[in-house]
Order: sequence, then C-alpha cells, then structure tokens
Amino acid sequence: MQIGDVRNLSSAELQSRIDDVREALFKLRFQMAFGQATDTSQFRKNRRDLARLLTVQREHQLADLGEQAMEGQE
Repeated sequence: MQIGDVRNLSSAELQSRIDDVREALFKLRFQMAFGQATDTSQFRKNRRDLARLLTVQREHQLADLGEQAMEGQE
C-alpha cells in the first residue's frame, strides 16, 4: 500500500481499510500463536499499513480542525 494511494481515500474508505487491516492482524496473531502462520512477513507489512492508515486519518482530522478554526476567525 503506497502512501499516495492512501491519501486519496475518503474518510469512510479509510476507516474501512483500517478495520480490515486490524482484522487481518488479529487473525495473524492467532495463526502465529498456534504455529499455523507460514508467512510471518505479513505481520510486519500489516502493522506498517495500519500505521500509514492511522497517520493519514489523523492528517484528515487535523485538516478538518484547521478548516473549522479558519471559518471561526472570519
């Protein structure tokens, strides 16, 4: 997942992807605990994807707050 692609997502799409990645991480944790995981690199990839998604979500929140503050000054 590239950061440029993530930044183009709407807030609803972003939240949906965050939920999907969290669910995938949850499943991977169980697979690793029971020794069923074959590709352990997916765990690291999903954690990084989640961090990217959460960062962009926060950027969107801060942008919205900035816009509201600018409207309040006018």
